[in-house]
Order: sequence, then structure tokens, then C-alpha cells
Amino acid sequence: MSERVLIPRNRGFLFLDSHPAGCERMVADMWQACPDAEPAPAGAPDGAGPVALIIGSSAGYGLAATLAGLKRAGIRGVMVSFEKAPTGRRTGTAGWYRTAATADIARAEGRDLVFLNGDAFSDAMKDQVADLVEQRFGGRLDYLIYSVAAPRRTDPESGATYASVLKPIGGANRTKTLVFDDQGVPEVREVETGPAEGDDVEQTVAVMGGADWERWIDHLDGRGLLGEGFATAALSYIGSPLTAAIYRQGTIGAAKAHLEATARTLSERLAKTVGGRAVTSVNGAAVTQSSTAIPGIALYTGLLRGVLGEAVVPPVHQLAALWDQLTGAAPLALDDEDRIRLDDWELTDEVQAAVAERWAAATTDTIAGLADLDWFRAEVQRLYGFSVPGIDYTAAVATDVPWPGHTS
Repeated sequence: MSERVLIPRNRGFLFLDSHPAGCERMVADMWQACPDAEPAPAGAPDGAGPVALIIGSSAGYGLAATLAGLKRAGIRGVMVSFEKAPTGRRTGTAGWYRTAATADIARAEGRDLVFLNGDAFSDAMKDQVADLVEQRFGGRLDYLIYSVAAPRRTDPESGATYASVLKPIGGANRTKTLVFDDQGVPEVREVETGPAEGDDVEQTVAVMGGADWERWIDHLDGRGLLGEGFATAALSYIGSPLTAAIYRQGTIGAAKAHLEATARTLSERLAKTVGGRAVTSVNGAAVTQSSTAIPGIALYTGLLRGVLGEAVVPPVHQLAALWDQLTGAAPLALDDEDRIRLDDWELTDEVQAAVAERWAAATTDTIAGLADLDWFRAEVQRLYGFSVPGIDYTAAVATDVPWPGHTS
């Protein structure tokens, strides 16, 4: 068994290695932070929860959906992600270790979860999942959570590969952003991003829009696996006016609009066929491996934490609320575009005005007094298993953690 002392080595917000023990503790902390569900009705059989498929289960809001689904809804089923295994030279990806830790929790809870590692865009993965639902889980799927953030997608029908881009639409965008130098000293810079050109919008929509989500529904429905009352949710984000030009009004925003339009189309269809529903769930801001790649988001999130402090709602709490609405434990609360809104704590006029005031005042000299930089830096490191309380980072740790087998 390979054991190494691991130290954080990074290029910007991207870390070269991940810490297995830190990732395991981070997942355990998320599990503890998730609110407990109401007691199961008397006589309910152990392990007989609803069958769920979560696509993108190893990171960010997809990981939060997996843990909250276990605790709030007692789910069993199939979790899909795409992670790299440890090698002699590199550790596994953080999601590899988070998945192993999640499997341990599911096993301890007596829940039958199967974790698959591969390309969720492929028809081969869709076939593998459908076979598992049919053969292992009684041929009935109750829920599907779609949480995929990917740089590219190959269409199984055409063979064409599409690449997503982070660009504004209609003109270049200049915005403030937050960076840290090699010593961790913060700097507020202005960066300019050129506008979308050619087929940038179409390519980004092809990757991040609703096409693959709809293909999953088509595939599972074609196998007769959608249970009566089946519900599906794709996770989305709107965000602040401060970041709208590069996000909601940019290429990624076009993809999110397509995702939401897909939800409406799917919902009409599912209502007729299985009495079901499709929604998008608009989540609040969080530090994730995807969000740190977007210009301005790091600065915005640090300032938001500076305004709200502990009132920032963590992803696992937001996804607990989503599961409650999907399962009927809480009323389904939709906006006028049929979206579940879990970002109301972030987008109030009062909060946004306070963040905008700090944004305007943010410079390299002032940022330390405006944003919660210690929290932000630690959150970024925790994505890779570093800066997790209770971990001895001077001790060697085993890095060749195996991918989990079946949990029961």
C-alpha cells in the first residue's frame, strides 16, 4: 500500500494532488451537518427507500445531493461520476476519495448504493445504469438528480465533440476577480474576457444545456424504468447581477436557459406518461471546483461570505431542502418559471446591495477587510482534502484507496 506525506501544491485554484484522509473527513463533516430526517413510519422495512440515480455524485452540489438523499430520503440506487484513479505518481482525484467515503457512509446506513465511474454522456453508461435499475433495484426508478459540469461532451449519435466556453455574449466583459500569489497573498485584478464568437454559444449549450439530461430520460423511459410519480431535477444557478455578464447573460447562461426549457418540456411529457415532474433547482453560491474557474465568482463568493458570515447556506442544507420538496416532505415551491429556488437567502435586495457596495470598494489594499479570505482559502483547499480540521497533515497517508464495490 502506497503511503505518502501530502502537502498542497497548486496552480491557482487547481491542486495537483488530493488528500484521502482529508476528503474522507470532509464527507463525514457534510454528513453530520445535514439535518436529520423525520423518523420513518412504524413498520417501514430497513433499506427499502426510493430508488435514485444521481449523475455527477462526487463533487459540489451532486455530492451534497447524494449525502442529503441518503439522510433525508433514505435513497438507494446508482451514483455516477467521472474520476481518476490513484497512480504511482499522482493521488486519485478528490472525487475518487469522496466517493469511497460516501460509500462507507451508505454501507453503515444499510443503503444499497452502486457507484459507477465513467462518461455519463455515453450510451454505454446509460445502458449500464438501466441494467442495474432493472436487475438490482426492481425495475423502477423514482428520482433522478442531474448535476453535471463538464468542459466537453461527445454526442453518442453524431460522434461530434462539443466544447463549452466561459464567454460573455455580444461584447467583451471586464470584471474584477480575486487571485492569490504563490505565498497566498490576495490580489484583486481586472480581467477582460472576449465575447463569444462563431458557434461558441451552440457548443456550450450542447455540453451544459439539457440535451444529455433529456437523453437520460429517453433512455430510461424506453426501458420502461420510470416509476409512477417519477421526479427529476437538474441543478442550476442564476447568481448575482455582479456576475451576470460572464455567467447568466453569457454562454453558460444560455446553457442554463436551455436546461430550464428542457425541464418544462420534460415535465409536460412525464405528467402524461407517469404522473411525474421535471424541474430545475436553482442553488445558491458555493465554493466548488467548477465555480472557481469563472472570472469574478471567487471575489463575489468571498464578499458574500463577508456580508453573511455563518448565514451562508451550505450545499448540503440546500439539497436537503430539495429532497424534502421532491419527496413531498415539504411543499413544492416553484417560481413563475417552474424552478425550485434554493437561492433566496443570497439574492435578497439587502444582501445584494451590501455585496455590491463591497465589490465597488474592493482593491488589493482593501480586500482583506471586505471579504472572508480565510474562509474562502480554506474552502478551496478543502475541495482537495486539505485544511480540514482534525487531520494530521504531517502523517503519511495511504493513497491507493480502491473504488467502492457494491454497498450491500
